[in-house]
Amino acid sequence: MTDWLVRTELLVKEEGIRKLQSANVLVVGLGGVGAAATEFIVRAGVGKMIIVDGDVIDTSNINRQLPALHNTVGKSKVSIVAQKLKNINPKLILTEIEEFIEPDRVESLLSEGFDYVVDCIDSITPKLHIIAEAKAREIPIISSMGAGGKMLASSVQVTDISKSYNCMMARTIRKRLKFFGIRKGVKVVFSNELPNAESLEMTDGSGYKKSFYGTISYMPSLFGLHMAETVIRDLLK
Repeated sequence: MTDWLVRTELLVKEEGIRKLQSANVLVVGLGGVGAAATEFIVRAGVGKMIIVDGDVIDTSNINRQLPALHNTVGKSKVSIVAQKLKNINPKLILTEIEEFIEPDRVESLLSEGFDYVVDCIDSITPKLHIIAEAKAREIPIISSMGAGGKMLASSVQVTDISKSYNCMMARTIRKRLKFFGIRKGVKVVFSNELPNAESLEMTDGSGYKKSFYGTISYMPSLFGLHMAETVIRDLLK
């Protein structure tokens, strides 16, 4: 064991450290939720990871995304996150994939054989295919629902998708997963707080989002921390 994991070993013991160091985790999406989940999974001692995101950092990300600083605007999210992860754990076996995942790419992406899939993207169609493919391959997965328009930290929880409520994204995902024959058995992090409708902003329709909610600094990271906790505790079982 390396010195930087000494506090972790006190809690999870030597066997737990071995389990984490031998684990292979896929994280798709490195925004506010994904960057936080990724960092704390690596800080726990997970030894192998693939990170995926095709986006660059925008000024509007600074209010909530850990990699987003004024001196990182315009840079690849994957490269900035990767640099930090390698500085946390120089022995981390890290693969960087700088692309937006399309549905036809999901099957090959998940073919490597992961111990956990962490889905932090907000595009509905690829999200559905990632969930369905992980379920088909019997790979544990946790998927992030919508953190926008919400401010109450105590409302965030992890549950089966069939038990989620007051979340428009979760409602859409639940409905469309039925076409894949999936009605339950998918862990999600969501907030049961009703979204602030006054914070909804419509786009011009040119991108992949038709609208988006305002987002407070801590809420996406809180979603990510719940995901990290779930992944780590499940890997230790």
